[in-house]
Amino acid sequence: MFATNAYALAGGAAKEGGGSGMEGIVMLVIMFAIFYFLLIRPQQKRAKQHKELIENLKAGDQVVTSGGVHGKIVAVQDTIVTLEIASNVRVKINRSSIVGTKTDQLEE
Repeated sequence: MFATNAYALAGGAAKEGGGSGMEGIVMLVIMFAIFYFLLIRPQQKRAKQHKELIENLKAGDQVVTSGGVHGKIVAVQDTIVTLEIASNVRVKINRSSIVGTKTDQLEE
């Protein structure tokens, strides 16, 4: 008696939600599109801009590091940049530590 009722209830539920498989796939595609346009794409754009900034560094540029140090580039090597942060005070940092130039800060 109980098995018959359970079978009937399960069969009725399956008939009502017959298209749920396709709806689930559509919802997953929509969720991926939302994540792509709101999270992944902007992050890739910022990474591309940072890479271009790092590649175009030259002596004389005013820059800001990730630690908040402001300085003027004195020398540029492969992976190391020498900053002058005060008169006759020079610091060597990694190129990737530079997050922006002072002209970038003024434009925003």
